[in-house]
Amino acid sequence: MKRAFISVINDLATDQRVARVAKLLAAQGFEVTCIGRRLKQSPDLSFSSFGIRRYRMLFTRGPFFYACFNLRLLLSLLFSQRPALLIANDLDTLPANFFASRIRRIPLIYDSHELFTQVPELIHRKRVQRFWKGIESWLVPKLRYALTVNYSIATIYRRLYGTPFRVVRNVPEKLDHPPRTLGEEERQVIIYQGALNVGRGLELMIDVMEYLEDVLFVVVGTGDIEQALKARVEQKQLGDRIEFTGRMLPEELMPITCQADLGISLEEDLGLSYRYSLPNKLFDYIQCQVPVLCSALPEMSRIVETYGIGIATGEKNTEKLASIIRYMLKERSGGAWREALLKAASELCWEKESKIYLELLKDCRVLG
Repeated sequence: MKRAFISVINDLATDQRVARVAKLLAAQGFEVTCIGRRLKQSPDLSFSSFGIRRYRMLFTRGPFFYACFNLRLLLSLLFSQRPALLIANDLDTLPANFFASRIRRIPLIYDSHELFTQVPELIHRKRVQRFWKGIESWLVPKLRYALTVNYSIATIYRRLYGTPFRVVRNVPEKLDHPPRTLGEEERQVIIYQGALNVGRGLELMIDVMEYLEDVLFVVVGTGDIEQALKARVEQKQLGDRIEFTGRMLPEELMPITCQADLGISLEEDLGLSYRYSLPNKLFDYIQCQVPVLCSALPEMSRIVETYGIGIATGEKNTEKLASIIRYMLKERSGGAWREALLKAASELCWEKESKIYLELLKDCRVLG
């Protein structure tokens, strides 16, 4: 049986893109192993169609962490039974995969989920940013098979390095679920799902909730600013309007998302990575047939406006943004966006998007 190793720096618990690719490969007859790391709070995982391997690391951040992770990953890839394919997710797993691919002469696919060197965490840390840019400019031009999440990022990489990147968007599997009965909850629900990090518009949404009575804002996820966000909620005495659920596994989250009245994705323009982001939560909202309020950034607004499934806005005034949300919730209760969401959900699904990935596998000559 052909073997494939998929590596990523996270703990695999909520990485739906990696899980979808692993299941796709397993369906094509691969024995798949996903490699990540295990943290103290990482949940136990078990998947029927692929295996997992998670490293416990002495260091959890900083240069020693990345160096040790890549060294351990490299040794694992070199001394495991010979695979037919390696897949590196994001720049922080590329060095180990690149050298293992060259040494063992194995096809390598590089899957860049974002403009790694342009994330807000690196923009103001110039020395660290230069280091990762050096790695990127050294390795990416040498790649033969690469993909990313949208056309803007693919174009930037092609212009920078001359490397062609195919586009496979972060769309979920098609969801078959009974139609939601509108108006059966006591309060309408706004949902945010994803990392609680700088630049996600969460501080703004907390402030907006001061103007939205009889509405519940559900925040799903964890991250660097989680405690600061909770302190802001407490300071504004909004605990009855805002609920933090913590991190949830995808199978737990989807039923909750399907009961929401509005999904938000209000990323700020903090560098190129956020400017051209196309978050998977946007497609999760669509698949759950939930209208979307998103930032007026190029890739997100293109999806929302092309399909007519919500509003893209650059509004930062809290009272005006609250008015937009009240309008959207009122329209939602009247069934607005229903047909548009049905159409978008039928088109923006993994069953269609995965065909691009299968073509890439054929080009790698690992599929017949």
